[in-house]
Amino acid sequence: DIEFLEKLDTILKKQNKKIWLGFDPVHQLASSGNWFKSQKEDFEVFLITIQFSSFKNQISVDARLYQNSGGLIVQQLAYGLAHLNEYLNLLNDSNLKLNSININLLISQGSNYFFEIAKLKAFRLLVNSLASQYDFDLKLHIIAEPSKRNHTIYDYNMNMLRTTTECMSAILGGADWVNNLAYDEVFHKRNEFGERISRNQLLILKQESYFDKVLNPIDGTYYIENLTKELAEKALAIFKTIEAGKGFIH
Repeated sequence: DIEFLEKLDTILKKQNKKIWLGFDPVHQLASSGNWFKSQKEDFEVFLITIQFSSFKNQISVDARLYQNSGGLIVQQLAYGLAHLNEYLNLLNDSNLKLNSININLLISQGSNYFFEIAKLKAFRLLVNSLASQYDFDLKLHIIAEPSKRNHTIYDYNMNMLRTTTECMSAILGGADWVNNLAYDEVFHKRNEFGERISRNQLLILKQESYFDKVLNPIDGTYYIENLTKELAEKALAIFKTIEAGKGFIH
């Protein structure tokens, strides 16, 4: 709704604030099989949205769908990259003159600990590789959260352990933000207790496990670096197949 966005932009400019706007029509298509209105209309709104000063030059890519739907790690990487490339192609073909683009990537972390660490590192490698094909600078910001695929209703305390390790892999993989999920996310309505526990898990990782004290602690680790390279290479092969077939949407 352009009229709403104009009003929002006016309010934010008066308050001298900027926000992250999560408008992602390709995710809408991938998750529901339908556009918000139509491909043409949605992409027109997308091109207008990216010009508002309060959320200028922002692309939102919600890749959580691919993990939560059962995709393999290399598929998540490839589909997420192809998803992003649809927007980059659109911007490249438009008349907009952009020097840089901020990419906000939402991604879900599974329980395969070391592979999930490598997944985030591989995505950064792939985006850097993709950036070389365009004239604008790409700045990737990763917002990670635990997967919903492995939550159980029979032993809900296990969900706390799973979400904790998934948050750990997100931090070690280099996520810029981590949004934890409540242990009862998939079978209860949102409630104060579940949300408090999810916040406390992150506080324990920060204040008792000192995850905020070291930047990139796994850099140079042979196993992780080698795994990152393998995942990136396999995902790139799938991505090239998608692009050879006229892209993600087709």
